[in-house]
Amino acid sequence: MIKRISVGILALALTTSCVSSKVYKDLEDKYADLKKENRELADNNSNLTKERNQLDLQGKDLQSQLDKTKAERDKLAADYAAAQSNLKTLKSSYTALEKNSGAALASNMKKNRELLAQLEAKEKALAAEQERLNKLKGDLQDRSQRVDELESMIANQDASLKTLKETLSKALNGFEGKGLTIEHKNGKVYVSMENKLLFKSGSWMVGSEGHTAVSEVAKVLADNPDIAVLIEGHTDNVPYNGNGQISNNWDLSTKRATAIVGIIKKNKSVDPKNLTAAGRGEYAPIASNETAEGKSKNRRIEIILTPKLDEISQMLNDI
Repeated sequence: MIKRISVGILALALTTSCVSSKVYKDLEDKYADLKKENRELADNNSNLTKERNQLDLQGKDLQSQLDKTKAERDKLAADYAAAQSNLKTLKSSYTALEKNSGAALASNMKKNRELLAQLEAKEKALAAEQERLNKLKGDLQDRSQRVDELESMIANQDASLKTLKETLSKALNGFEGKGLTIEHKNGKVYVSMENKLLFKSGSWMVGSEGHTAVSEVAKVLADNPDIAVLIEGHTDNVPYNGNGQISNNWDLSTKRATAIVGIIKKNKSVDPKNLTAAGRGEYAPIASNETAEGKSKNRRIEIILTPKLDEISQMLNDI
Protein backbone atom coordinates (compact mmCIF):
# COMPACT_ATOMS: atom_id res chain seq x y z
CA MET A 1 0.00 0.00 0.00
CA ILE A 2 2.81 2.40 0.99
CA LYS A 3 4.67 1.59 -2.25
CA ARG A 4 1.58 2.39 -4.35
CA ILE A 5 1.08 5.68 -2.54
CA SER A 6 4.75 6.63 -2.93
CA VAL A 7 4.63 5.85 -6.69
CA GLY A 8 1.52 8.00 -6.97
CA ILE A 9 3.21 10.84 -5.12
CA LEU A 10 6.28 10.60 -7.39
CA ALA A 11 4.14 10.47 -10.53
CA LEU A 12 2.16 13.49 -9.39
CA ALA A 13 5.38 15.38 -8.65
CA LEU A 14 6.87 14.52 -12.09
CA THR A 15 3.76 15.25 -14.17
CA THR A 16 2.63 18.44 -12.44
CA SER A 17 5.17 21.21 -12.81
CA CYS A 18 3.17 23.73 -10.82
CA VAL A 19 2.93 21.70 -7.56
CA SER A 20 4.07 23.86 -4.65
CA SER A 21 6.87 22.78 -2.33
CA LYS A 22 4.40 22.77 0.59
CA VAL A 23 2.12 20.26 -1.12
CA TYR A 24 5.15 18.15 -2.02
CA LYS A 25 6.38 18.31 1.60
CA ASP A 26 2.90 17.32 2.87
CA LEU A 27 2.91 14.33 0.56
CA GLU A 28 6.35 13.33 1.81
CA ASP A 29 5.13 13.63 5.41
CA LYS A 30 2.10 11.46 4.67
CA TYR A 31 4.38 8.87 3.09
CA ALA A 32 6.63 8.89 6.16
CA ASP A 33 3.58 8.53 8.43
CA LEU A 34 2.35 5.56 6.44
CA LYS A 35 5.78 3.88 6.68
CA LYS A 36 5.77 4.50 10.42
CA GLU A 37 2.29 3.03 10.83
CA ASN A 38 3.32 -0.03 8.79
CA ARG A 39 6.33 -0.62 11.09
CA GLU A 40 4.17 -0.23 14.19
CA LEU A 41 1.58 -2.67 12.82
CA ALA A 42 4.41 -5.15 12.20
CA ASP A 43 5.62 -4.67 15.80
CA ASN A 44 2.07 -5.21 17.11
CA ASN A 45 1.75 -8.39 15.05
CA SER A 46 5.13 -9.59 16.39
CA ASN A 47 3.95 -9.03 19.98
CA LEU A 48 0.76 -11.03 19.35
CA THR A 49 2.85 -13.82 17.78
CA LYS A 50 5.08 -13.91 20.89
CA GLU A 51 1.99 -14.20 23.13
CA ARG A 52 0.67 -17.04 20.94
CA ASN A 53 4.04 -18.83 21.10
CA GLN A 54 4.01 -18.53 24.90
CA LEU A 55 0.54 -20.06 25.03
CA ASP A 56 1.73 -22.85 22.71
CA LEU A 57 4.60 -23.58 25.12
CA GLN A 58 2.12 -23.80 28.00
CA GLY A 59 0.02 -26.20 25.91
CA LYS A 60 3.09 -28.36 25.23
CA ASP A 61 3.84 -28.43 28.96
CA LEU A 62 0.33 -29.66 29.68
CA GLN A 63 0.70 -32.28 26.94
CA SER A 64 3.97 -33.43 28.57
CA GLN A 65 2.20 -33.79 31.92
CA LEU A 66 -0.56 -35.72 30.19
CA ASP A 67 1.92 -38.11 28.56
CA LYS A 68 3.69 -38.65 31.89
CA THR A 69 0.41 -39.41 33.63
CA LYS A 70 -0.48 -41.90 30.88
CA ALA A 71 2.86 -43.66 31.41
CA GLU A 72 2.23 -43.86 35.17
CA ARG A 73 -1.24 -45.20 34.54
CA ASP A 74 0.09 -47.86 32.15
CA LYS A 75 2.69 -48.93 34.75
CA LEU A 76 -0.02 -49.27 37.39
CA ALA A 77 -2.09 -51.27 34.95
CA ALA A 78 0.87 -53.59 34.32
CA ASP A 79 1.40 -53.98 38.07
CA TYR A 80 -2.30 -54.71 38.46
CA ALA A 81 -2.14 -57.42 35.78
CA ALA A 82 0.93 -58.99 37.43
CA ALA A 83 -0.84 -58.97 40.79
CA GLN A 84 -3.85 -60.70 39.26
CA SER A 85 -1.55 -63.34 37.80
CA ASN A 86 0.06 -63.88 41.19
CA LEU A 87 -3.39 -64.16 42.74
CA LYS A 88 -4.34 -66.92 40.36
CA THR A 89 -1.14 -68.77 41.21
CA LEU A 90 -1.79 -68.41 44.92
CA LYS A 91 -5.35 -69.59 44.51
CA SER A 92 -4.06 -72.72 42.82
CA SER A 93 -1.56 -73.21 45.62
CA TYR A 94 -4.32 -72.64 48.14
CA THR A 95 -6.37 -75.42 46.61
CA ALA A 96 -3.42 -77.81 46.72
CA LEU A 97 -2.54 -76.90 50.27
CA GLU A 98 -6.04 -77.35 51.63
CA LYS A 99 -5.06 -80.97 52.33
CA ASN A 100 -1.93 -79.97 54.20
CA SER A 101 -1.58 -79.09 57.85
CA GLY A 102 -3.52 -76.28 59.45
CA ALA A 103 -0.37 -74.23 59.97
CA ALA A 104 0.54 -74.30 56.26
CA LEU A 105 -3.03 -73.47 55.32
CA ALA A 106 -3.12 -70.50 57.71
CA SER A 107 0.16 -69.21 56.23
CA ASN A 108 -1.17 -69.34 52.70
CA MET A 109 -4.40 -67.67 53.72
CA LYS A 110 -2.41 -64.82 55.30
CA LYS A 111 -0.42 -64.39 52.09
CA ASN A 112 -3.64 -64.37 50.12
CA ARG A 113 -5.11 -61.66 52.32
CA GLU A 114 -1.94 -59.57 51.95
CA LEU A 115 -2.00 -60.00 48.19
CA LEU A 116 -5.66 -59.05 48.05
CA ALA A 117 -4.92 -55.92 50.09
CA GLN A 118 -2.08 -54.98 47.72
CA LEU A 119 -4.33 -55.59 44.74
CA GLU A 120 -7.04 -53.37 46.20
CA ALA A 121 -4.50 -50.59 46.88
CA LYS A 122 -3.22 -50.75 43.31
CA GLU A 123 -6.77 -50.61 41.97
CA LYS A 124 -7.40 -47.45 44.00
CA ALA A 125 -4.13 -45.90 42.81
CA LEU A 126 -4.98 -46.74 39.20
CA ALA A 127 -8.43 -45.18 39.59
CA ALA A 128 -6.87 -42.02 41.09
CA GLU A 129 -4.38 -41.73 38.24
CA GLN A 130 -7.15 -42.19 35.70
CA GLU A 131 -9.15 -39.41 37.36
CA ARG A 132 -6.11 -37.11 37.29
CA LEU A 133 -5.56 -37.97 33.63
CA ASN A 134 -9.15 -37.09 32.81
CA LYS A 135 -8.81 -33.77 34.65
CA LEU A 136 -5.62 -32.92 32.73
CA LYS A 137 -7.39 -33.66 29.46
CA GLY A 138 -10.27 -31.40 30.46
CA ASP A 139 -7.91 -28.60 31.53
CA LEU A 140 -6.01 -28.84 28.23
CA GLN A 141 -9.22 -28.67 26.21
CA ASP A 142 -10.55 -25.71 28.24
CA ARG A 143 -7.30 -23.80 27.86
CA SER A 144 -7.15 -24.43 24.13
CA GLN A 145 -10.71 -23.18 23.79
CA ARG A 146 -9.93 -20.03 25.80
CA VAL A 147 -6.86 -19.36 23.65
CA ASP A 148 -8.99 -19.62 20.51
CA GLU A 149 -11.58 -17.28 22.03
CA LEU A 150 -8.87 -14.81 23.05
CA GLU A 151 -7.35 -14.79 19.56
CA SER A 152 -10.79 -14.20 18.07
CA MET A 153 -11.48 -11.31 20.47
CA ILE A 154 -8.11 -9.69 19.71
CA ALA A 155 -8.71 -10.01 15.97
CA ASN A 156 -12.22 -8.54 16.29
CA GLN A 157 -10.90 -5.69 18.43
CA ASP A 158 -8.17 -4.90 15.93
CA ALA A 159 -10.72 -4.89 13.10
CA SER A 160 -12.99 -2.58 15.12
CA LEU A 161 -10.11 -0.14 15.71
CA LYS A 162 -9.29 -0.12 12.00
CA THR A 163 -12.93 0.64 11.25
CA LEU A 164 -12.91 3.39 13.90
CA LYS A 165 -9.81 4.96 12.33
CA GLU A 166 -11.41 4.85 8.88
CA THR A 167 -14.59 6.44 10.24
CA LEU A 168 -12.61 9.23 11.90
CA SER A 169 -10.56 9.77 8.73
CA LYS A 170 -13.75 10.24 6.72
CA ALA A 171 -15.34 12.52 9.33
CA LEU A 172 -12.21 14.72 9.53
CA ASN A 173 -11.30 14.61 5.85
CA GLY A 174 -11.90 18.35 5.51
CA PHE A 175 -9.11 19.11 7.99
CA GLU A 176 -6.28 17.35 6.17
CA GLY A 177 -3.20 19.53 5.88
CA LYS A 178 -4.27 21.64 8.84
CA GLY A 179 -2.21 19.95 11.53
CA LEU A 180 -4.47 16.90 12.04
CA THR A 181 -3.27 13.29 11.91
CA ILE A 182 -4.94 9.96 12.75
CA GLU A 183 -2.92 6.84 13.60
CA HIS A 184 -3.72 3.26 14.63
CA LYS A 185 -0.89 1.85 16.73
CA ASN A 186 -0.28 -0.19 19.88
CA GLY A 187 -3.91 -1.31 19.99
CA LYS A 188 -5.20 2.30 20.10
CA VAL A 189 -6.30 5.08 17.75
CA TYR A 190 -4.55 8.46 18.12
CA VAL A 191 -6.15 11.67 16.83
CA SER A 192 -3.55 14.45 17.00
CA MET A 193 -4.52 18.11 16.43
CA GLU A 194 -1.86 20.80 16.37
CA ASN A 195 -2.67 23.99 18.26
CA LYS A 196 -2.77 26.01 15.05
CA LEU A 197 -6.07 24.23 14.32
CA LEU A 198 -7.47 24.74 17.83
CA PHE A 199 -6.02 27.60 19.88
CA LYS A 200 -4.39 30.97 19.61
CA SER A 201 -0.98 31.36 21.29
CA GLY A 202 -1.23 31.23 25.07
CA SER A 203 -5.01 30.65 24.94
CA TRP A 204 -7.23 27.69 25.80
CA MET A 205 -10.28 29.03 23.94
CA VAL A 206 -11.04 26.78 20.95
CA GLY A 207 -11.53 28.56 17.63
CA SER A 208 -14.50 27.93 15.34
CA GLU A 209 -12.64 25.59 12.95
CA GLY A 210 -11.18 23.59 15.84
CA HIS A 211 -14.60 23.45 17.47
CA THR A 212 -16.02 21.92 14.29
CA ALA A 213 -13.24 19.31 14.12
CA VAL A 214 -13.70 18.25 17.77
CA SER A 215 -17.49 18.08 17.28
CA GLU A 216 -16.95 15.65 14.40
CA VAL A 217 -14.81 13.48 16.70
CA ALA A 218 -17.62 13.58 19.29
CA LYS A 219 -20.12 12.29 16.73
CA VAL A 220 -17.92 9.25 16.09
CA LEU A 221 -17.47 8.67 19.85
CA ALA A 222 -21.24 8.77 20.31
CA ASP A 223 -21.50 5.75 18.02
CA ASN A 224 -18.75 3.89 19.92
CA PRO A 225 -19.78 3.84 23.61
CA ASP A 226 -17.30 1.07 24.49
CA ILE A 227 -14.25 3.25 23.78
CA ALA A 228 -12.30 4.97 26.58
CA VAL A 229 -11.17 8.48 25.59
CA LEU A 230 -8.05 10.20 26.96
CA ILE A 231 -7.55 13.83 25.91
CA GLU A 232 -3.94 14.98 26.44
CA GLY A 233 -2.74 18.57 26.17
CA HIS A 234 0.89 19.18 25.08
CA THR A 235 3.05 22.31 24.68
CA ASP A 236 6.52 23.14 23.41
CA ASN A 237 9.33 23.99 25.82
CA VAL A 238 8.94 27.77 25.66
CA PRO A 239 8.01 28.97 29.18
CA TYR A 240 4.55 30.45 29.54
CA ASN A 241 4.80 34.22 30.06
CA GLY A 242 1.14 35.12 30.43
CA ASN A 243 -0.65 36.31 33.54
CA GLY A 244 -3.89 35.54 35.28
CA GLN A 245 -5.34 32.05 35.52
CA ILE A 246 -2.36 30.24 33.98
CA SER A 247 0.91 29.72 35.83
CA ASN A 248 2.96 27.50 33.49
CA ASN A 249 2.88 25.23 30.43
CA TRP A 250 1.55 22.31 32.42
CA ASP A 251 -1.38 24.38 33.63
CA LEU A 252 -2.01 25.62 30.08
CA SER A 253 -1.94 22.09 28.62
CA THR A 254 -4.42 20.91 31.26
CA LYS A 255 -6.87 23.74 30.55
CA ARG A 256 -6.64 23.04 26.82
CA ALA A 257 -7.38 19.34 27.36
CA THR A 258 -10.34 20.27 29.58
CA ALA A 259 -11.62 22.66 26.92
CA ILE A 260 -11.67 19.79 24.39
CA VAL A 261 -13.56 17.61 26.91
CA GLY A 262 -16.11 20.41 27.26
CA ILE A 263 -16.80 20.40 23.51
CA ILE A 264 -17.12 16.61 23.37
CA LYS A 265 -19.50 16.63 26.35
CA LYS A 266 -21.89 18.88 24.42
CA ASN A 267 -22.80 15.79 22.44
CA LYS A 268 -25.28 14.22 24.88
CA SER A 269 -24.81 10.79 23.32
CA VAL A 270 -21.22 10.62 24.62
CA ASP A 271 -20.94 9.09 28.11
CA PRO A 272 -18.82 11.48 30.26
CA LYS A 273 -17.58 8.46 32.23
CA ASN A 274 -15.53 7.48 29.18
CA LEU A 275 -13.69 10.84 29.09
CA THR A 276 -10.42 11.73 30.83
CA ALA A 277 -8.51 15.03 30.49
CA ALA A 278 -4.77 15.27 31.19
CA GLY A 279 -2.12 17.96 30.79
CA ARG A 280 1.44 16.87 30.00
CA GLY A 281 3.05 20.25 29.39
CA GLU A 282 6.28 20.08 27.40
CA TYR A 283 7.30 16.67 28.79
CA ALA A 284 6.09 14.39 25.96
CA PRO A 285 7.39 15.99 22.73
CA ILE A 286 7.11 14.24 19.38
CA ALA A 287 9.64 16.47 17.62
CA SER A 288 12.69 18.55 18.43
CA ASN A 289 12.04 21.90 20.10
CA GLU A 290 15.14 23.28 18.37
CA THR A 291 13.14 24.28 15.26
CA ALA A 292 9.94 26.25 14.72
CA GLU A 293 8.43 23.29 12.85
CA GLY A 294 9.24 20.93 15.72
CA LYS A 295 7.72 23.28 18.26
CA SER A 296 4.58 23.53 16.16
CA LYS A 297 4.20 19.76 16.12
CA ASN A 298 4.70 19.57 19.89
CA ARG A 299 1.95 22.13 20.57
CA ARG A 300 -0.96 19.74 20.16
CA ILE A 301 -3.98 17.93 21.57
CA GLU A 302 -3.94 14.13 21.39
CA ILE A 303 -7.24 12.25 21.63
CA ILE A 304 -6.35 8.64 22.46
CA LEU A 305 -9.09 6.07 21.89
CA THR A 306 -8.69 2.77 23.71
CA PRO A 307 -11.07 -0.23 23.66
CA LYS A 308 -12.18 -1.44 27.06
CA LEU A 309 -10.05 -4.51 27.85
CA ASP A 310 -11.88 -5.90 30.89
CA GLU A 311 -13.08 -9.05 29.11
CA ILE A 312 -9.69 -9.76 27.51
CA SER A 313 -7.86 -9.17 30.82
CA GLN A 314 -10.19 -11.56 32.61
CA MET A 315 -9.64 -14.22 29.95
CA LEU A 316 -5.85 -13.81 30.20
CA ASN A 317 -6.09 -14.27 33.96
CA ASP A 318 -8.13 -17.45 33.47
CA ILE A 319 -5.61 -19.05 31.09
